[in-house]
Amino acid sequence: METFNHKLNTYLESWMGPRDQRVRGWLLLDNYPPTFALTVMYLLIVWMGPKYMKHRQPYSCRGLLVLYNLGLTLLSFYMFYELVTAVWHGGYNFYCQDTHSAQEVDNKIINVLWWYYFSKLIEFMDTFFFILRKNNHQITFLHIYHHASMLNIWWFVMNWVPCGHSYFGASLNSFVHVVMYSYYGLSAVPAIRPYLWWKKYITQFQLIQFFLTMSQTMCAVVWPCGFPMGWLYFQISYMVTLIILFSNFYIQTYKKHSGSLKKEHQNGSTASTNGHANGTPSMDRTAAKKLRVD
Repeated sequence: METFNHKLNTYLESWMGPRDQRVRGWLLLDNYPPTFALTVMYLLIVWMGPKYMKHRQPYSCRGLLVLYNLGLTLLSFYMFYELVTAVWHGGYNFYCQDTHSAQEVDNKIINVLWWYYFSKLIEFMDTFFFILRKNNHQITFLHIYHHASMLNIWWFVMNWVPCGHSYFGASLNSFVHVVMYSYYGLSAVPAIRPYLWWKKYITQFQLIQFFLTMSQTMCAVVWPCGFPMGWLYFQISYMVTLIILFSNFYIQTYKKHSGSLKKEHQNGSTASTNGHANGTPSMDRTAAKKLRVD
């Protein structure tokens, strides 16, 4: 195994250049196979989990969901706050920032971004909760693609560009996750659910995040500062895939549903006029069918 890891690391460095030595010895970062193996395990659970649960009763997981989502809310807020304050006080350039500047600032950014990388492993639990609760309609291609790819992408980011211009997307994503996980944590409590108003804005925030990240990455292409150009092009390409997939999700989930509600109202449907159908509030029924995107 050690020989295999050495050969793999040698190949990766010959392809992408020397790795950043500041993260040597950090948990999960020295070799790629553990991250890849964890991703394969995740995909196997995604494939086998629904088969295992098929003839079993769904689990509630309400208490765990509250703790999990609010825990990720706090972690996301910590990462957002630490990244923004470090960048602000460290004088990072918004348009382009190389991976080697003030040592104290870079080290702080690297430390927080390791937590960001590790949080992508923790977020695999999003899918596992769907499986345990038999919400299999939530396990979409977009959901799996986003979760599986982010952990692997950030292993490479942490090994080659663990600070500098890499901070922006992680900062913005952490802020979006504060909004998202706070909603899902609180919505697990039935008494609080009716007072939560920001669910419909989550996907909009995510799309804005992708456009802003892509735009800020393009700035480093137009005004280069030594940050590796290949990483910038890759990030722009990845953002394009997310914009396409999340836009499709938004249209399918909100726009088409809005159109169907309007049609029901024009047809004088009972569900649209009294707000209830089969004894269930129509908005609650709709919300239950809407997919979660992380």
